[in-house]
Amino acid sequence: MPDPHLTFPKDFLFGSATASYQIEGAVSEDGRTPSIWDTFSHTPGKVMNGDTGDRAVDHYHRMPADVALMKELGLQAYRFSVAWPRIQPHGAGAFNSRGIDFYSRLVDELLTADIKPIVTLYHWDLPQELEDAGGWASRATAEAFAPYAASLARALGDRVHVWTTLNEPWCAAYLGYASGVHAPGRTNGADALAAVHHLNLAHGLAIQAIRAELPEAKMSVTHNLHVIRPADPHSEDDLDVVRRLDALGNRAFLEPELEGRYPEDLIADTAKVTDWSFVRDGDLETIHQPLDILGVNYYTTSIARKWDGVSPRTLEDGHKPSEHTAWVGVDDVDFVLEAGRRTRMGWLVDPAGLTELLLRTSKTYPGLPLMVTENGAAFDDTVSEDGQVHDEQRLDYVREHLGAVRDAIDSGADVRGYQLWSLLDNFEWAWGYDRRFGIIRVDYDTQERTIKDSARFYADVIRANTTPA
Repeated sequence: MPDPHLTFPKDFLFGSATASYQIEGAVSEDGRTPSIWDTFSHTPGKVMNGDTGDRAVDHYHRMPADVALMKELGLQAYRFSVAWPRIQPHGAGAFNSRGIDFYSRLVDELLTADIKPIVTLYHWDLPQELEDAGGWASRATAEAFAPYAASLARALGDRVHVWTTLNEPWCAAYLGYASGVHAPGRTNGADALAAVHHLNLAHGLAIQAIRAELPEAKMSVTHNLHVIRPADPHSEDDLDVVRRLDALGNRAFLEPELEGRYPEDLIADTAKVTDWSFVRDGDLETIHQPLDILGVNYYTTSIARKWDGVSPRTLEDGHKPSEHTAWVGVDDVDFVLEAGRRTRMGWLVDPAGLTELLLRTSKTYPGLPLMVTENGAAFDDTVSEDGQVHDEQRLDYVREHLGAVRDAIDSGADVRGYQLWSLLDNFEWAWGYDRRFGIIRVDYDTQERTIKDSARFYADVIRANTTPA
């Protein structure tokens, strides 16, 4: 008999995840209009090598074959996102039946393959026309999100296993509006904090809209919750930097969504940036909607200290100094590079951080089931002479992090699934096609797919419902 400490719960969902702009391509087909990522990627100097998602990995045309690969691997769930400008080309007004039909066919293909669809409404591809009118810094964008969500609920109905409102609003707000390293490329701290609130508001409005159409719908949101430790746990300065980062990165979203309030220390910390007057009466009640699952994205941990204002700041491999400005109002933070294995992104491999995060979140919000909605690693893998991709580093990463999830479950965390990032090599945002996260390799010239060793290992885990220690 299998060791029960190595076995996952009976209804645990193993799957994989992608995002629309990263894989679909077909950016001007069947009524789709530009998103902020179309505009950003076509702006010189914004994306490595001038790469764009115009073609990406052509999933829009190859969807049935890609679902067949999922079935071959035995995936039990597939987390994908919907491109808002494909559904509602102007971000308001008429809906596009051709765009809706693509996702309807995708859901049907998944169900035929016995794969549960997990639908993310927003994974960063905002219609450009909404950005031109103010973007997430404008309340109108949050208000436009509700009818978009309702349209998908009507179209896809109860075929969807779980609805996810937002993916990583931290990135959308801070990387998009404060540091400018993501679309739309703004560098305004006040806009970023307004975006935080309007993304939270959009989340609440979308849940209300979907439940009005589908009262039994399972609702979730996905956050890239940060595990940040002080460089010196005995330093009051370092501890205070970590507190401020936690307020911006974690509690700015979790507390309004799950508790119906903004952290008082967050408001105080950012008082010189904004007065938070964009928060109106009734907003917090709208944001605070019951959730069925909380999605957790995890890749690495960080160590922070108070910056002395003189020494050069520490940067992970390949990152830009401007990325420090993502942390609005925390001008005195520096991140310490800890020794250890690192991925191609320069991120520390720290499986124990995932266990820590799941247990901490479970303890803070008991009774709320969790799902790991992204976890994975970029490495420089190649096709060997035998025609295969022997990505041992990624395979080890997946094995170790599945073990970390299992450790969290054994310690009492209610974790319902694991969605491996990513199904396919794809357009990796500002890194273009330079970073490969996929468990299926894509030749970007021919679009040929090759199943990597990490995918075959994952298929074995799913089949046995257990992973080696």
